[in-house]
Amino acid sequence: MHASRSRGSAPDGPGEPDPGHGRVWRPAWPCPVRSVLWPHRRGAGDPTFRVDDAGRIWRGLRTPEGPATLVVAARPSLGEVHARAWGPGAAWALDAVPAMLGADDDPSGFEPRHPVLVEAWRRHPDLRLGRTGLLADSLVPSIIEQKVTGQEAFAGFRRLVHRAGERAPGPGASRGLWVQPTPERLRQVSSWEWLAMHVDPGRSRTLVRAAAGLDSLQRAADAGPDELDRCLRTLPGVGEWTSAEVRQRVLGDPDAVSFGDYHVAKDIGWALTGTPVDDDGLRELLEPWRPHRGRVQALVAVAGLHRPRRGARMAPRTHLPVR
Repeated sequence: MHASRSRGSAPDGPGEPDPGHGRVWRPAWPCPVRSVLWPHRRGAGDPTFRVDDAGRIWRGLRTPEGPATLVVAARPSLGEVHARAWGPGAAWALDAVPAMLGADDDPSGFEPRHPVLVEAWRRHPDLRLGRTGLLADSLVPSIIEQKVTGQEAFAGFRRLVHRAGERAPGPGASRGLWVQPTPERLRQVSSWEWLAMHVDPGRSRTLVRAAAGLDSLQRAADAGPDELDRCLRTLPGVGEWTSAEVRQRVLGDPDAVSFGDYHVAKDIGWALTGTPVDDDGLRELLEPWRPHRGRVQALVAVAGLHRPRRGARMAPRTHLPVR
């Protein structure tokens, strides 16, 4: 692989008033940028994730060095990925681009076995599991998404970012891009503010506790998926589903499966057996793919293999304050 970085370069499209820092990365495989980054999008209105008319992906990130705006674009004809960043965390974000796009992922031990997965792997042989290394970036929205509909979760996250976060630096702000709140700001959000954002007391208490222990949780993430899983589950209100959702994104854990999800077990069961299964059935079904069970989940998702959606959708709860 080869990478270069410079200030003032504009390899990925029309120049911005502040050109920021640029980087060109040449992965050793045809990197499907959109597919790898898409799991970080929290609904169509995610204020920390934007896609522009040119297909470039913009992200508002809170890095260890401060907030950053990051824009990433695939250049498949050149075998390159072009990125630019702005803000105090720009250098950190650019250094993290390869890992975010799956450079640290090793799928060599994965054997599809099942005909459905063999075909999905044939169609998506370049899929990799990216890792951001940013715990809060995934933990906060994952807690908000616990035990509620997607519509309610995405709206709650959007309200939180707009109320307690900040505009992304550089041209990110003019594109409507935001950065999540700091842990300190999260701890300052009042109970009535959480309710106004349609985040109930159970989830808001978990968010505040997570914010207070974020440093130790980040150290656990740096130690690897097993230690992060152990430490996350000591946090009241965090269970198997939340831990898996976080490990998938923060560490690119290939064995993290979203047990407890409303759709995952049913969709994977339907894809592999023709019949939806529950969590117990999914554990048994995926056992032959350990330690790549999470890769099976990701492959089923990127291939669009989900059971037919019939009947009414779950309705959002109506007992929370209307804003």
